[in-house]
Parts: sequence; structure tokens; C-alpha cells
Amino acid sequence: MRYGVILISILLLTGCVPPTQEQLRMEKDLAEMKRRLARLEMQEASAETSAVVGGDSLQRQVAELVAGLDTLRVDFQSINGRLDDLGQNNQQLIDDLQLTKDDLGLQLADLAGRVDRLEQQPVAVPPSQPVAPQPGVEAPAVKKETAEELYQRALDLVRKDMEFAEGRKLLKTFTDKYPQHDLYVNALYWTGEALYGEKKYELAILQLQDVISKHASHPKAPAAMLKQGLAFNALGDGQNARTTMQKVIEEYPDSPQADSAKKFLEK
Repeated sequence: MRYGVILISILLLTGCVPPTQEQLRMEKDLAEMKRRLARLEMQEASAETSAVVGGDSLQRQVAELVAGLDTLRVDFQSINGRLDDLGQNNQQLIDDLQLTKDDLGLQLADLAGRVDRLEQQPVAVPPSQPVAPQPGVEAPAVKKETAEELYQRALDLVRKDMEFAEGRKLLKTFTDKYPQHDLYVNALYWTGEALYGEKKYELAILQLQDVISKHASHPKAPAAMLKQGLAFNALGDGQNARTTMQKVIEEYPDSPQADSAKKFLEK
């Protein structure tokens, strides 16, 4: 699993480092959301109420969000505070970690929004007697996969399992269904990464150009341009590869990708 290899590599390459301000702030946000979720769970237990949200109980939603927060906490503890300590020979690992960190930040923001919505939901006291099932009534439908769950499933196929073709298909499903979602541009970028993983370098260049030209101010734009340069290099087009790397430095001078581009040009 690629993601597991990245985390193991971090532990081997770095020791314990003092937590950064960003990490402390993220830990504080995670703790606050978990406190709010615990309060919601206690309210339900004491009042014996259930949230009216698409037929799902509040307790189930709270449990799912708590599990998501615990997963994010582990991921952030494994990533934050270690990027700066990796040496020049580990630049690709730094880039992978930075992209992973960006995606975790978006997922955390989504979880925070879901917590806010749960806290604002009206509650209703359930009937004193359980309602007997009516003959001929169909069983409740299976819970529909959310946009975030679809995105994460596709991302895991690309980043962890290296099932690039399957992951790319799911990413296309996501972009077709949710063109206004906050993770839409991320999905476009990872589609380019999947094509690169399939060694379809020409298609990867075109896909990544869509991110660069239409979403130049998005955090994924410098990563897309850097990957474009690597795709040109994989095709044996050294001139375009170097030109693209120079553009990364000029257009995104403060990005981690600019440092990677400089190292590429120094070879």
C-alpha cells in the first residue's frame, strides 16, 4: 500500500520533532469537534431523541463522524511537522506528503461542516410504542454513498492500492456528479495522477492542463504543473520538461513544488 509505505518512510527518515503551530491548531480543531460530537451523543442518550435526517439516527451519524475524526487525527500526527526534516534525496516523498496533507485538510473541513449541520438539526421524541412493520412494506434502502465517500474510495484506489484505471473511473463518476463540490479540482488533479500511473503521459499532460488553465489559483495547480513537467520528462521531451519546471518556479515561487522544480533543473 503506497500510503503505508509513505508513513513508514517518514518514521525511518525522521525522529520526533516539536509540534508546529499548524499541527497544534489542527489538534485543537479535532479535539473541539470531538467534544461537540460527544455532547450530541449525550443529549440523545438523556432525552431519548433521534435526529430527523433522512431516516438515519443521530447516534449512527455521530459514531461515523467520531470514527472519521479519529482517522484524521492519526493521519495528521503521522504527517505534520516532518516535511521540513526530509533531505534532498527524498523530494518525491515530500511532494506526496504535501498532497496527502492538503486532502486531509479538505476532509477535516467537510467533517466540521457536517458537525455544524448535526448541531442545528431539530430532534423529535420517538413514539412510546414501536411501530410494527406493515405487510408488504419494503425494507429500508441501503444508505447512499456520499460525495466525500465516493471521492475517498477513488483516491484510495489511486494513492494506496495503485489501481489507477479503477480509481480514475470512480474519479470521473465523482466529477460528473459533483461539479460544484469543494473536492472537484482535487478529483481532476488525481485523475491526471492516475493517468500518469498508467503511463499514459500524453493524456496526463492534457488532464493536468485542465487544472492549470481553469483553476490556476487552486492549491493543486502547482502540483499539476510539476507533474506535467515529470510527464514530459517521462516522454523523453527534456526541453518541455525543463520549460515547465521553470514555469513552476516563476508562477508559484513560494510553493513546495517550486523547490522540487529547482532540484530537477539542477540535475
